[in-house]
Amino acid sequence: MSVPVFEEIEPAPDCGCPGCARRRRDLALGLPVRAGGHPAAHGARRALVLVTAAGAVLGGEGRAASPRPSPRRPADAAGAARGSDTPQGGPAPLHGPPAAQADGGPIPGAVPTTSQISTETLRRTTRTEIINRAKKWVTAQVPYSMEKYWSDGYRQDCSGYISMAWNLRSNEWTGSLDRFAVRIDRTELQPGDILLFHNPANPTRGSHVTIFGGWTDYTHTAYVAYEQTKPRTRKQATPMAYWENSGRYVAYRYKGLVSGSTGAGSGATTPGGAAYPGGAKFGPGANNAYVTKLGQMLVERGARRFYVTGPGPKWGESDRRATRAFQLAQGWKGKEADGLPGPHTWKLLTSGEGRDIGGSSGSSGPSTDANGFPGRGSFRPGQSNAYVEKLGKQLVKRGFGKHYLSGPGPRWTEADRRNVEAFQRAQGWRGAAADGYPGPETWRRLFR
Repeated sequence: MSVPVFEEIEPAPDCGCPGCARRRRDLALGLPVRAGGHPAAHGARRALVLVTAAGAVLGGEGRAASPRPSPRRPADAAGAARGSDTPQGGPAPLHGPPAAQADGGPIPGAVPTTSQISTETLRRTTRTEIINRAKKWVTAQVPYSMEKYWSDGYRQDCSGYISMAWNLRSNEWTGSLDRFAVRIDRTELQPGDILLFHNPANPTRGSHVTIFGGWTDYTHTAYVAYEQTKPRTRKQATPMAYWENSGRYVAYRYKGLVSGSTGAGSGATTPGGAAYPGGAKFGPGANNAYVTKLGQMLVERGARRFYVTGPGPKWGESDRRATRAFQLAQGWKGKEADGLPGPHTWKLLTSGEGRDIGGSSGSSGPSTDANGFPGRGSFRPGQSNAYVEKLGKQLVKRGFGKHYLSGPGPRWTEADRRNVEAFQRAQGWRGAAADGYPGPETWRRLFR
C-alpha cells in the first residue's frame, strides 16, 4: 500500500464541504488569535486533503487531483503588529470558546456580528459600577493577553476589559463594541464612556479602546484612562484621545446605562424627586435604590468615613451609623437619632438644609471645620462639588494657588491636585503622603 502524502491546497471557490468552507473563512479572517485573528479561526488554519500515491479522486466527477503549490500564508501578523501594543481578538463567550466547531459554524455563545444590539437585551449598569469594575482589574494588575481569560470570564485584552466593565454577556472586540453603544461627541464624555479606535483594514494596527475616567483639568486636553494594555491593566492620565491615532478615536456611551449608583442587576433605578418613600425602604433587610440615594446624600453631608465601600442598595451598619451621625448633628436625641431616616431626616437631606456632619449649616455650603473632611471621593477626576471649590479657595488663601490659571472652581482639576501636592510637601510629606489628593490630615491642617 502506498504511503499517504499530506498536501495543503486552496479550496475550490464553489466547494461547499465543511473543510473548504472553513478554509475560506480562515483565510478571510487571516490572522492567528494571538495577533488579532477571529477566535473562530483558531485551530483551523489548514485544510488537508489526503492524496495517495495511486492518485485520489476528488469530487463526484472523478477528476484526479493535480498538485498545486502551497498557498501563501497570511503575512506574519505578529510582525505586523509589533508597532502596536493592542492587537485585537474577536467575539467570544465568557471564558472563551470550549472547542472549535467541527462544522465550521459560529462560535458557541458569541453574539452575531451582523445584528444591532437592542437596549432591552442589555444588562443595566451605572457609571459608578462601570468605574468600580474597571478598578478591580487595576488593583489586581491583570496581565495583558489576547488568548487568556481572567477569573471573571473576560478576555484579558483591551476589548475584553470593556466587555467586563460594561458587564456584557460575552467578550467583544473593537469591531463590535460600537453595537452596544451610542456615539457621542467628545465634549459629552463622562466617566464610564469609552474612546474607541477600530482599524478595519488591519485590527492589529493601532486598534484600541479605553475607558474615560474623567478630565484631568479644565483644558480637557487629557483624561484619566482605564485601559488593558501590555504588560497589565493600568490607570493613568492620557492625552486626548490617545498617544497615537488621536484624531481617529470615537466617543461612545453604553446603551444600557442608567442613572444613579445601582443598575438593573439589582432591579432598581435611582428614585426621582424628594418625596419620602416610607420607613419600609430603610433598615435591616432593605435592598433598593432609596438606600443608595440616602447614602449618597449622607456622604455629601460629611459621612464618607462611615463607608468602607458604597454607598449601595443593601442597607448596612454603615448606613445606620451615617444616618445617626447626621441626626445627632441636628441636636436630636433618643429615638430621633436612632439611625433610621424618617420624613424630617429625609427632608433635610434632600433640601440641603440642616447641619452637616461636622457642625456647619447645610444651607451655607460645605463644612470647613477641621473635623468636617467630606471624604476622599469628593476630590477625584470627574468630581464637581462645593468641597472642591472651597478647598481651592483655601489653598489660594494659604499661598498655594500658583497652578490655577483660572478659578478655583467646583470641578476637580489637575491644578487642584498640584496645589494640594505643594501644600502637602510644605508639611514635609513625601511619596504617597504627598500625592496631591487631600485626606483628613491635609484637610485639618489646611483649615485649622
